[in-house]
Amino acid sequence: LYVEGSSITQLLMGTAGLQRVRANRVLVLIDAHETEVFVNDTVNAVSAARATYGFDCVKVVKLDPPLRMTSCFTDSGRAAGEIEGLYRVCTVLDEHDGAFDAVAISSVVDVPDEYHKEYFRRDGKMVNPWGGVEAMLTHSLSLLYGLPTAHSPMLESQAVADFDLGLVEPRLAAEAVSFTFLQCMLKGLHRSPRIVSHPEALGEAGIFTASDVSCLIIPDKCVGLPTLAALEQGIPVIAVRENDNLMQNDLEALPWAKGQLHVVENYWEAVGVMTSLKAGIVPGTLRRPLDVTTVETRTFASATINDV
Repeated sequence: LYVEGSSITQLLMGTAGLQRVRANRVLVLIDAHETEVFVNDTVNAVSAARATYGFDCVKVVKLDPPLRMTSCFTDSGRAAGEIEGLYRVCTVLDEHDGAFDAVAISSVVDVPDEYHKEYFRRDGKMVNPWGGVEAMLTHSLSLLYGLPTAHSPMLESQAVADFDLGLVEPRLAAEAVSFTFLQCMLKGLHRSPRIVSHPEALGEAGIFTASDVSCLIIPDKCVGLPTLAALEQGIPVIAVRENDNLMQNDLEALPWAKGQLHVVENYWEAVGVMTSLKAGIVPGTLRRPLDVTTVETRTFASATINDV
């Protein structure tokens, strides 16, 4: 399922559920870019989605003046940013209220030109400079409107588009060859589940809630609202050491219930633990040698009147 980050948090916190849909009507908002080729290619990406998998585009709305998003890094190294002109987005969404089920936004995120090359040359070891401010935007809109929302960055200029990135780390290759970064987002929003937040509706059949989550898989050392929500909800968490990151948290210091936290070396192991949890099998019983079965002797005093 293609789900926006804040919606996953709501799901794990128990304040929202997800409902599968056949398809969504998607409203697409794009920047009025000063270089027309970027606008044309974005519209062409929408048209390609309509032609190849029946994407339901309610309308493409060009924002003029454009939404302004600027990326920055905090002192701790976290990607963040500033957003100007959000009210213009909200105005368009309010004007089309009831006519769409999901929102796709394509706009420029201003970052220093050198970030484009550095991001790819560091083989995935640089924090995504676009991701922080994109999350700020989509979290805000998803929470305000209760609808699936996603953002893709438009390239800033033809000079940036002409960068020769060379051969890049395989996990970054899709980004390196993309011009609009839009198609995966449109395909995801096409059938992104409906967000259900009314308390009475959460108990209805077909609504996926926190009680349906078998486990949460995260990179080791990462702590955020989803992790803390899983801790509180009693959802097992699988932490993967191989997925290295800049976080410094010791997950084992949190007050987990016995057997709730599983720290594994890689995603091969994670899949094994996940499969056993879904099947109702205690993961430790699949290890060899198997721990001995313990027997506790409970010794009672001599018989009392209550034993008669």
